[in-house]
Amino acid sequence: MINKLVEKIQKTNAPIVVGLDPMLSYVPQHIQKAAFEEFGETPAGAAEAIFRFNKAIVDATCDLIPAVKPQIAMYEQFGVEGVKAFQRTVDYCHEKDLVVIGDVKRGDIGSTSSAYATGHLGSVQIGSKRFSTFSEDFATVNPYLGSDGIKPFVDVCKEEKKGIFILVKTSNPSSGEFQDRLIDGKPLYEHVGEKVAEWGSDCMGDSYSYVGAVVGATYPEQGKLLRQVMPKSFILVPGYGAQGGKGKDLVHFFNKDGLGAIINSSRGIIAAYKQDQYIDRGITAENFADASRMAVEDMIADIASALH
Repeated sequence: MINKLVEKIQKTNAPIVVGLDPMLSYVPQHIQKAAFEEFGETPAGAAEAIFRFNKAIVDATCDLIPAVKPQIAMYEQFGVEGVKAFQRTVDYCHEKDLVVIGDVKRGDIGSTSSAYATGHLGSVQIGSKRFSTFSEDFATVNPYLGSDGIKPFVDVCKEEKKGIFILVKTSNPSSGEFQDRLIDGKPLYEHVGEKVAEWGSDCMGDSYSYVGAVVGATYPEQGKLLRQVMPKSFILVPGYGAQGGKGKDLVHFFNKDGLGAIINSSRGIIAAYKQDQYIDRGITAENFADASRMAVEDMIADIASALH
């Protein structure tokens, strides 16, 4: 799957991923109203509204982008119905031939970690048959429990030719409370980056490993260091746009081949219709998906100008 991601990035010239992280407040009122009329003001109604919102954005942007990243918490808050909307979103994105990065941030040990890996990336045995369930192409994983938590995911990645992105240096302001702590003269995130390179060394696609890393756009200097520490790992870069990251901050996340990183924007794209710059271009809540397309085009141009 890392090969497919690289191929799609090269084909679209867009090293970006759209984060499908829909709060109900992002969903325009006309979509909420239609869903509530059919399903009531219930978790099922909220889940339906979110799926319709996602579908419109995917339809408007799928020819421009290689990948999407649904954040499972935004769906889980609506319980079982929300998880169904997550699954419908994953399936619909696959219909559009998009690579799906499940932002699930799982991290546990032993059989629990194996079950997470099976559920999100692998297939489960039921009687005489096997079923893929959530079936994302990549999943985000928390490495805090060490190799015991990562190995089951790596094993499934090898079997299924899928991938993971391991949290190394996250984009949030308090990430340094733990991640920047010095251990043997190096920050913890550098030690984690070294383990990512090690875990991925025998789990390779054509040019990049199935084992990638998450490094926030808000920490460009750390990104520059980690790019050297993990030369064969793709870096998933959150924090662009709404969290303050700009194209010029991202140059060092990429390798000399122009690859090696994929930049995420979530509410900067899916809620673009609320931004003055798109309202001034004639956007209303009714044509919200057009704003998302404009935001993707603007993001592609911003990153391209920084890289060339």
